[in-house]
Amino acid sequence: MKIKSYYSRTVEDAIAAARQEMGPEAMLMNSRKTPPEVRHLGEYEVVFADAAAAGAPAETLPKLAGEPAPVTRAPLGDRLSTEVAELKKELEGMRRAITRTAYAPAQWIGVSQDISDAYAALTAAEVPAELAREIVQAAGDRVNGTHPPAGRTTQKADSPVFQRALTEEVASRFTADATLGRGPAQPRIAALVGPPGSGKTTTLVKLAVTYGLAARRPVLLLSMDTYRVAAADQLRSYAAILGVGFQLLETVSSLAQAIEENRGKELIFIDTPGLAYGDLEDSESLAHFLATRGDIDTHLVLPASMKAADLSRMVDAFEILRPRHLLFTKLDETGSYGPIFSEAARTGKPLSFFTTGQRIPEDLEAASPERVLDLVLQGAGCRARSAA
Repeated sequence: MKIKSYYSRTVEDAIAAARQEMGPEAMLMNSRKTPPEVRHLGEYEVVFADAAAAGAPAETLPKLAGEPAPVTRAPLGDRLSTEVAELKKELEGMRRAITRTAYAPAQWIGVSQDISDAYAALTAAEVPAELAREIVQAAGDRVNGTHPPAGRTTQKADSPVFQRALTEEVASRFTADATLGRGPAQPRIAALVGPPGSGKTTTLVKLAVTYGLAARRPVLLLSMDTYRVAAADQLRSYAAILGVGFQLLETVSSLAQAIEENRGKELIFIDTPGLAYGDLEDSESLAHFLATRGDIDTHLVLPASMKAADLSRMVDAFEILRPRHLLFTKLDETGSYGPIFSEAARTGKPLSFFTTGQRIPEDLEAASPERVLDLVLQGAGCRARSAA
């Protein structure tokens, strides 16, 4: 590699001279003010390297008898690749050390690599830090068979055993129940509630096709959504295409009457208006109706792409309607699924169904423990997923 210093009154002039002589591929190595002893050459010294010559073979001189073989330096590109790889390795070590520090309380001596990696994976999936700590500590306790003494935690853990314990611990904190209706009595009635834009109407149609028409069950669609422009027309069009009954209702009393008049149906779906956080106070009559009807299975429909804090706030606000299930839509619009698990664990409400797109009815799936574990533990590595 050819290295040469250029002197000039300004750095810019020196750079221009280097580019002219060495070409545009020349690399700037250093620039500084010239020492007093060579100040007569110019105010600034700029050092350039000829990158084009970096890969050229070094000149060789005649070898004397007994002289050791000359040391051949690796090309500049290879040396840079090696240095970058070493730097990445150091950064990964720093990341793991920081993760351990974030995980371990001050009184703990340290944590195992398995525990720190599991904690990092859970928090990366947006599982709350406190819940993630509880889970990985409990998983470590499962491996040890007992709680560690105060001030100590698992220092060594067999990875497959720990991954299995981690999976079991996450699975123990939520339930999945992909059912519609309450009890064996007919008809089975399911109401979908949720904020505007959560995908209630589209999800209702997917459920009607999958669990009604495909199973040859008589279906009725009821809509209370008189707020949104053309909302009823959309559902009426779907009903006409599917060949099922449809009614638009404006009051809770008319809703109750429609249910009584259609006891011969096997499945009745109720679509409700999208209620924003501030609208829930104005839905007192609907809330009272759904909360007191023991035969109506209410599913709270929420977008999986909603921020974790907003999701918790919305779940708490909709508790006035007493939903029994949590149904998450738009899984295709996010890569962080920890909030889905966290809300199921926090509220104790079972997960019922997921939607992953707009296609009817293909983009609907029943929630299952295996699916949730795969979503939440995907950052913990394939060992956890295979254990699930």
